[in-house]
Amino acid sequence: MRNTVYEDNKYSMQDTSRVYVGCKYTLGELLEAEEILFKFRMLVRKYILPEADAQDTLETHLYYLPPDTFLVELYQQMKAKVKVNIIEEKKAWFGASKGTKKQYTTKLLTIGQLVEIPPREKEKQGIVIQELSISKLALAGL
Repeated sequence: MRNTVYEDNKYSMQDTSRVYVGCKYTLGELLEAEEILFKFRMLVRKYILPEADAQDTLETHLYYLPPDTFLVELYQQMKAKVKVNIIEEKKAWFGASKGTKKQYTTKLLTIGQLVEIPPREKEKQGIVIQELSISKLALAGL
């Protein structure tokens, strides 16, 4: 029997302008996944892995990415965006549960916006990183 605990979040998709990669891949698995664009795998091997651990997931790597580093500049050159889930309080307008309730909302953040939030604040907000998206045009220019 095969263990498929995080297989649903290990994916790579493309449309005409962007590449989408699920953040449950470890950096080592990214290098071996043939469905991921070669250029992105090359950038992971050449620039990201020397500053990170191959056993880290892409989610962990992005979550703890320090601001003002070369990797932030690299992601910004790739026009990278991150899909995250954040716990927000929503006002209930009708029904028996008037007041506020907490629920996850999905947001798309740039790398700059993500690294501005310190890890402690990310934990407090309940941020979960789901997906990294990269511009194909920017990737081709690197």
